[in-house]
Amino acid sequence: MSSKYGIVGLPNVGKSTLFNAITQTAKAQAENYPFCTIEPNIGMVEVPDIRLIKVAEIERSEKITPTFVEFVDIAGLVKGASKGEGLGNQFLAHIREVDAIVHVLRCFEDENIVHVEGSVNPVRDTKIIDLELIAKDMETVENRLQKVEKMAKGGNKEARKELEYLSFIKGILEDLEPLRKKELGEDILSYINRTLFLLTVKPVIYVANISEKDLPDGGDNKYVKEVKKLAQEERTSVIVLCAELEAQLVALEEEEKKDMLKAYGLDEPALNKLIREAYRVLNFITFFTAGPKETRAWTIKRGTKAKEAAGKIHSDMEKGFIAAEVINWKDLVEAGGWNRAKERGLIRLEGKDYEIQDGDVVYFRFNV
Repeated sequence: MSSKYGIVGLPNVGKSTLFNAITQTAKAQAENYPFCTIEPNIGMVEVPDIRLIKVAEIERSEKITPTFVEFVDIAGLVKGASKGEGLGNQFLAHIREVDAIVHVLRCFEDENIVHVEGSVNPVRDTKIIDLELIAKDMETVENRLQKVEKMAKGGNKEARKELEYLSFIKGILEDLEPLRKKELGEDILSYINRTLFLLTVKPVIYVANISEKDLPDGGDNKYVKEVKKLAQEERTSVIVLCAELEAQLVALEEEEKKDMLKAYGLDEPALNKLIREAYRVLNFITFFTAGPKETRAWTIKRGTKAKEAAGKIHSDMEKGFIAAEVINWKDLVEAGGWNRAKERGLIRLEGKDYEIQDGDVVYFRFNV
């Protein structure tokens, strides 16, 4: 199951530096002037998961296959983007294609790095981006309303129901509120995702980009405190990191990396936390298949049942599903491997309606 995350923000907040670090490349330019990034850069990134390594070790697997997520470095937005300012229409179209948004906010002062708004103010910056996304969504809704109103006047019952949805959505946008802040019913969410593809409904993770002097967690940084307060109000998450340091860490050997992390009071690169949070925000979980040849991580939505999960591996497994042999990864490791776990009666036999849990190691029985 693929997932795509768009890295957005105003120009010169550290988006491309972050993208370079995430993808461990120098693919995205990182220069001190607006609109450095025009075409979106795309990178596939491994989801860090120590469970995968532990399971592979205990099963003595020849091959380890992680799960991946896709990050897109989208050019810096500015005021008026929804009206085409700063190549805005092109940039907003790229946002429409992602599943979730990683919003990078500058939380450091540096007179040598130009801020497009003239000063550092992350809360203001979030509002600038939100207003542009709202304006674009409003345009989409109004265009749809014109079509649906004509159908509704003609007596189309489905059009009348759609008109109710559109009026409700428009009311939220007119209050200058992103849709993600509201409790939307499943029926409206389904309608939006099926028909409108709106921007402000997408989940957001805030990244507070701090300077090295504010590490490890930016605890005394007033800007970080403001971002955390904003995220709490929106019931979303914040990852605090120094994009410049993360980019430096990428170039180091493993021992050097550990030494640098220790010097800054960090236990792991903050990018690992960001990637895991990006994975979590879309309600994804991981299950594993394991054996001597390969241990592999698989991505599914939380709540996926065993038969459907089998289909993620191969359609024949879903068609001929018989049962799933299941054990939690930690129990497997503690038992010393699959065969020993089976001898101890730790492997459970589950049917097609069993909901796969995060961290399950599964062997599917099937017949075709």
